[in-house]
Amino acid sequence: MGNKILLIDGMALLFRHFYATSIHKQFMRDSKGIPTNAVQGFVRHAYTVINDIQPTHVAVCWDMGSKTFRNDMFESYKANRTAPPEEMIPQFDRAKEIAEKLGLLNIGIKNYEADDVIGTISKQAQAEGHETYIVSGDRDLLQCINTNVDIWLTKKGFNIYNKYDILKFRDEYGLEPHQLVDVKAFMGDTADGYPGVKGIGEKTAIKLIQQYETVENVLENMHDLTAGQQKKIITYRDDLAISKRLAQIHTDVPLETDDLLNEMTYNHQIEHSINICNEHELFVSSKYLSTNYL
Repeated sequence: MGNKILLIDGMALLFRHFYATSIHKQFMRDSKGIPTNAVQGFVRHAYTVINDIQPTHVAVCWDMGSKTFRNDMFESYKANRTAPPEEMIPQFDRAKEIAEKLGLLNIGIKNYEADDVIGTISKQAQAEGHETYIVSGDRDLLQCINTNVDIWLTKKGFNIYNKYDILKFRDEYGLEPHQLVDVKAFMGDTADGYPGVKGIGEKTAIKLIQQYETVENVLENMHDLTAGQQKKIITYRDDLAISKRLAQIHTDVPLETDDLLNEMTYNHQIEHSINICNEHELFVSSKYLSTNYL
């Protein structure tokens, strides 16, 4: 019987809960004056999803610094992102420290994004017949959906998601998950700072890939496109090529996978979790820390 693996996008949850409370300046500082709002939300959310999914193995995946191999490919990649707020900065390391103490394996690989780590682990788990659930707010991860790989995108609160399996993705997009890369190549991504083809948005991009399947096939059938589409693609052909490379989640991150599954094994003790939260002055109700399946 395969295992049930939960991969948590640590940065996604941390930022989500920081901004959910910081808008009202509710930073929930500890006795030393250090903000804890993001960490508190992260812990509550992590335990809520653990209760929902009831995994046998858990990992929290993190970005490791602001630069990755994509910056070597394209200097402007994510260059327009603002620095995190001052109150957020001390919470990055604290979240990882507390996650480790709570028995959640932290994984981050220098020069790669958390998405790449998630993609690599989920691909390996799929090959080995395990069931994988990915929790994030990043729609880019939808390209990782597979027969036994589901994506839960955060929507509201701690337990309301847009849940995607392969059937829902096909129904919503009329595409296979891996074709999302080709769609994003055309439409670009302003948040990540790569251009795509100026003047081609999501609807047109999806129609093109539904009809021609890949960027490469669109280029081979340019004569069938409208004059306007041809002009845009010819003008921004180099941007289209680099955008496809940037949109692709790297699924061959150099991870030591032999012992990784063993390290991800999740063993929960509620008394220990409560003690850790109290030690770090996290006011997380025991209802979030209890797990009803162990």
